[in-house]
Amino acid sequence: MVLMKSLGRSGLEIPRLVLGGNVFGFTLKGDGAFRVLDRFVDGGGTMIDTADVYSNWVSGNVGGESETLIGEWLKRRGRRDDVLIATKVGMLPGEGGEKLEPSRIAAAAEASLKRLGTDYIDLYYAHQDDERTPLEETLAAFDALVKTGKVRALGASNYSAERLRQALDISVREGFAGYQILQPEYNLIVRNRFEGALQHLCLEREIDVLPYFGLASGFLTGKYRSEADLKKSVRGGRMPAYMNARGFAVLEALDEIAAESGASQAQIALAWISAQPGIIAPIASATKVEQLDELLGAMELELSPDQIERLNEAGREE
Repeated sequence: MVLMKSLGRSGLEIPRLVLGGNVFGFTLKGDGAFRVLDRFVDGGGTMIDTADVYSNWVSGNVGGESETLIGEWLKRRGRRDDVLIATKVGMLPGEGGEKLEPSRIAAAAEASLKRLGTDYIDLYYAHQDDERTPLEETLAAFDALVKTGKVRALGASNYSAERLRQALDISVREGFAGYQILQPEYNLIVRNRFEGALQHLCLEREIDVLPYFGLASGFLTGKYRSEADLKKSVRGGRMPAYMNARGFAVLEALDEIAAESGASQAQIALAWISAQPGIIAPIASATKVEQLDELLGAMELELSPDQIERLNEAGREE
C-alpha cells in the first residue's frame, strides 16, 4: 500500500514520488507521454510537476509545451480530481511584464490554466526569486490567485534561506496566503544548496520540501561511469560535473546497497532523499514506462539507518 503524506496545511496529499514534466515536449511527446502519465497514476502517483517555461529550450518551442501535453492528457482521460498539477511562473517571458511582477503572475497563471485545460492549479510555484520586484507585490499577486480559487497552494523554488524567510514573514504580517512548499535542487551529489540554513528554516517553519533533479540528471541511476557513457542521452553533457572522486564514491555506495537490498541505484537514491528531514517526496522524470516502473518502486523502499549513513558519508560535501 502506498503511503500518502500531507503537504503543509494545503489539504493536498501525495506519495513519495512526484513525476517531473520537464521531459514533456522535449524527449517525450505524444502517445509515449500519455502512456507514462497513465502508468504513473495507475501506480499510485498523484502529483505531476511542470512549468510554463518547459520546454522552451528545444529548437522551435516557445514554452508551455509540457503544460499543453498534460492538458491534452487530462482531456483524454476525462477526469481531473484524482491528480494534482504543480506548475510555475517566473522564468518564461511573456504578457504582463517580467519574472514575478504582479501583472506577469496574473497573465502567466491564466495562460497556464488555458494550456492545462483546467480552472485551478493545485500547487503554483515562484520558479525563481525576483529581487527586482518587491516581495510584498509578488506575494499579493499570488494571494489574489488563491482567494479567487485559481490556485490551491503556493510554493517557492530556487530561493535562498534569507529570501524565503523574508517572504514567509511578509505573508504572516500582511495576512497573505504564504509559501507552504519549497522546491530546491537536492540529491546525493548536490547537497549544499539545501542542507544547512535552508533546511533548518523549512523545519522551523514547517515548510515541506519537494526537491528536483533527484537523480542528478540520471547520474545516480549508475548508467554514466565513463566518457563513453556520455552519449547515452541528451543529458550526457551534464555528467562530467559529477564524474569525480565524490561522485564515484556515491555510485560505489549505491552499488553496494543495491547488492544488499535488490533495489536499483535509482530507487535507492530517491529513497535516500525521502528519508531526509523535511522532505516529503523527490521529483523525478521518466521517458519510458519501464523507467517509470523502476521509479515507482522508490515510493515504498525503506533504507536502514546504516545504509542512509553510508550514503550520507559518500556524498558529503566539504
